[in-house]
Amino acid sequence: MKIMNKYFRANVSMVYIMTNNEAMNQIIAFYRDRNGMLTFVGSYPTHGRGTGTKEVSTATANDGVDPLTSQGALTLSRDGRFLLAVNAGSHSISSFIITDSGAPVLVDVKPSGGAQPNSVDVFGNLVYVANVGNAENNFSSNITGFRINNNGHLTPILGSSHSLSNFNAQPAQVLFTRDGSKILVSELTSNHLSVFHVNQNGTVTEPIANNSYGQGPLGCYILSSGILLVTEADSNALSSYSMSNDGILHVISGSVPNGYKTACWVVPTKDERYAYVTNTLSGTISTYQIDPNGALSVVWHITSTPPGTSPGLPMDVGVSKDGRNFYTLNGNQGTVSVFNIQDDGSLVRLQVAVWTNIPYFGSQGLAVL
Repeated sequence: MKIMNKYFRANVSMVYIMTNNEAMNQIIAFYRDRNGMLTFVGSYPTHGRGTGTKEVSTATANDGVDPLTSQGALTLSRDGRFLLAVNAGSHSISSFIITDSGAPVLVDVKPSGGAQPNSVDVFGNLVYVANVGNAENNFSSNITGFRINNNGHLTPILGSSHSLSNFNAQPAQVLFTRDGSKILVSELTSNHLSVFHVNQNGTVTEPIANNSYGQGPLGCYILSSGILLVTEADSNALSSYSMSNDGILHVISGSVPNGYKTACWVVPTKDERYAYVTNTLSGTISTYQIDPNGALSVVWHITSTPPGTSPGLPMDVGVSKDGRNFYTLNGNQGTVSVFNIQDDGSLVRLQVAVWTNIPYFGSQGLAVL
């Protein structure tokens, strides 16, 4: 209880990114002002290693951008108290508690329960991490569960590790449903969307392997209505689904293309009328309109960085809790592009925030407090 009082988080606004540095992974913190603009605050080591520019899998190009091929490499708890990071190079996860100044304080580092963790999510006191595996074990992939206590310490859940739909299916995101009763895992290489039911003891059942409508499912988001949004990196599109109680997915809009390459990350506006998708290799962000039934249509596009400047390749995404600002990490620069969200879902670019004066390759993960 003393620790909780010491580190109680006040009403502070921040943006965090992760370096994924292979020597020492770090969290980079930015202060967010009332207009959404960012100011670099500091860097905070995870006491684990990233992969640098090395890809976690041979299934994706080793181009120095998007090395973890995942959404959710850096994740805040829903109450904003804890920040969780994957250390793919040292096969571990780190937990931080957020102080009243917004600075993250490292609390714990634990083995991830597999090789090359690339995505993590938390619901209540449950944490699940997705492990890609590695070449030595034929990319044996899994998800593994932990309990997180009030001080941010992690305890592995006995018997919680579970393989995906295929032995070597590469996970791209692990995501709890809104009520925490299920876990969804997008599987990039098997083209499955696997749904696990969560047992009372924190373990999971066998996966229900749903076929992805398009190829290369990567980023996911579950709306308050229960509608699931999934990007498709190979189909260059976004799909929407409804989910029944038994974990079966039903397509609403299948593979709606936006005309750009590698649709990888997705996040909705606060009112959930629009969703933003980053098209990484095209350097653009597409706005999709979401109708009340979950049907999708493309309405706007914008480049991540200003025309005439060095193109930024947008990756991880986030929207501020007040719904006014959208943020994306440019993976080929280590910068964060800041946008104002308009009423019609379009974006107005405000800033490209930097924490280092030289381009930084290999970073992955973004979280908005």
